Amino acid sequence: MCGIVGMIEFGQKYDRQNTITEMIGFLHHRGPDAAGMYLSGPAALGHARLSIIDLSGGDQPIHNEDKNLWVVYNGEIFNYPELRRELIKKGHQFYTQSDTEILVHAFEEYGDRMLKHLNGQFAFAIWDTKKKSLFMARDRVGIRPLFYHQTGQYLAFASEIKALFADSRISRKLNPQTIGDVFTCWAPLGGQTAFESIQQIPPGCYAYFSEQGLEVERYWNPAFYESDPWQRPLDEWVEEFSTLLLDATRIRLRADVPVGAYLSGGIDSTFTTSLVKNNFNNQLRTFSVTFSDENFNEADYQAKAIASLNTHHSDICCTATDIGHSFPNVIWHTEVPILRTAPAPLFQLSKLVRDSNFKVVLTGEGADEILAGYNIFKEDRVRRFWAKHPDSQIRPMLLERLYPYIFSKGDGKAKAYLQNFFKKSLSNTKSPVFSHLVRWQNANSLRGFFSPEFSASQLSIDDFTKRYKKMLPSNFSSWQPLSKAQYTEICIFLSNYLLSSQGDRMAMAHSVEGRYPFLDHRVIEFATRLPSRFKLNGLTEKYILKQAARNHIPKEVIERSKQPYRAPIGHCFFGPNAPEYVDEMFSVNKLKQSGYFDSNKVNRLVLKCRQHKGELQSERENMAIVGILSVQLLYEQFVRRFPKKPPKKHSPVIVS
Repeated sequence: MCGIVGMIEFGQKYDRQNTITEMIGFLHHRGPDAAGMYLSGPAALGHARLSIIDLSGGDQPIHNEDKNLWVVYNGEIFNYPELRRELIKKGHQFYTQSDTEILVHAFEEYGDRMLKHLNGQFAFAIWDTKKKSLFMARDRVGIRPLFYHQTGQYLAFASEIKALFADSRISRKLNPQTIGDVFTCWAPLGGQTAFESIQQIPPGCYAYFSEQGLEVERYWNPAFYESDPWQRPLDEWVEEFSTLLLDATRIRLRADVPVGAYLSGGIDSTFTTSLVKNNFNNQLRTFSVTFSDENFNEADYQAKAIASLNTHHSDICCTATDIGHSFPNVIWHTEVPILRTAPAPLFQLSKLVRDSNFKVVLTGEGADEILAGYNIFKEDRVRRFWAKHPDSQIRPMLLERLYPYIFSKGDGKAKAYLQNFFKKSLSNTKSPVFSHLVRWQNANSLRGFFSPEFSASQLSIDDFTKRYKKMLPSNFSSWQPLSKAQYTEICIFLSNYLLSSQGDRMAMAHSVEGRYPFLDHRVIEFATRLPSRFKLNGLTEKYILKQAARNHIPKEVIERSKQPYRAPIGHCFFGPNAPEYVDEMFSVNKLKQSGYFDSNKVNRLVLKCRQHKGELQSERENMAIVGILSVQLLYEQFVRRFPKKPPKKHSPVIVS
């Protein structure tokens, strides 16, 4: 895994060598092992390398035989040995053993159709010296980031936004629409970012840039359909799924460095870890995060998984104080506002992995999205069932299955609140986003903390929904309700939050590469044609995975109640160990300086937090604290005080 940067400028030339050097410097954490640069004509490409494959010969930029194609690349092509053999048969000559070189030869052979041949997680750019054209592409689900700025005949791209800001010509203004979107659906929508001047290549898309301008095209989209004309029995689906997942795991072990695994104590990571341990690596090293706060701790289930698999295990215990003090670093790396502190423990965990001399880990991310593991899918099913008889007193009782920890307390107010919460928009079952409307409306209420001036720039949730509907596939209305809900979760939450703020950015902050067997495109495409009943069976989530995992991992792990990954919030920022920056960011002066929030409303919330010593019962108030603080930090770090020089400096080798 690496960091890539580049500038294509037709016409007047900027100080490209110095700018590219500084851009690379801002990505030192992504690639501390080496750096390279290519300068020719309108093009300047740069690369910061994290050495994983072909340690001695894979430095970038890399070219083809004629040196008319040059590539910088961030990611892994897991099927590169097979592709290499195919390309050699077609007459291509290689000068490295790296997966990077596959890209220039595949582009030479297939053009943009090359993307259909790739199994991997990637973001790359190829400069064609003959056509004076840049080709950029990003993997199918957006595991690896690729940002860009374009003004006329100038385009700059990078793995992270901070690298683009090394070019002083690019303005650093927060995007009001993105802030509003985050305070609605938790993430930027589509190709937007937190900054007005910066876009991202969307997942499953490629782009060409030349003197004629920029064109972005989609080459892959998760297309859900249920095709089971032979009514295949469950065991046949399980066998196909198990075979695919085993191979997806196998090829993700390809590396010239040791590969470890995250082990959370849930079924996803425990099962993929068991596949590695039992089939490929008896000395597997595993890592996990635990919490000092028992409300969030999964240590007991982790212990069961570790004992069953007998791995060499290390963990880190994360406290509220740890989260509070690391939060500014977390925002520096997410480069977008967030509504949860959940990325912070993963930031700590990746440091443990790196300190243990590991660069690569497998994780279980993606299973919840493709196999319907989240409560939001169950909520959708319960609410649709309830909507058929909206006055029923019995049907909403199914919510007890989803949230037993609320109903078991015997708190009548909590029960009534939960039922009223999920009854909102109950009659709107024909909406293509019915599954997410309640969650979006709830998060959207956080906009009440916006200042009057900033609120005036915001569109309504109806406008937000209309924008999202325009992004949907043409046949979306024909899909099953579960498929619609999964698509929305994959296209918004998975790519622009989970794989970004919690995934790539937290791991790469400490030069660690995450790999995701469940997000192999073959596994995803299998899941899109899997009958709904084998994903969500009644209210049993990830049904096919639970069947596949039997006899491989402990029964207690398979049958445990779903516990979403979460982290403490209020205690992290208020109390005896509260970090000093919190008071500064919530001060009237700072709030008025940024202009995004109503200082009176924010201060009332902060006062309540202090009075309750960080113990807030309201989900809305907890999200508001994190959201407001993250916007304030983002404004401070990127708009007001962006560093003039990168924290660390690479000395890139110029190649030609």
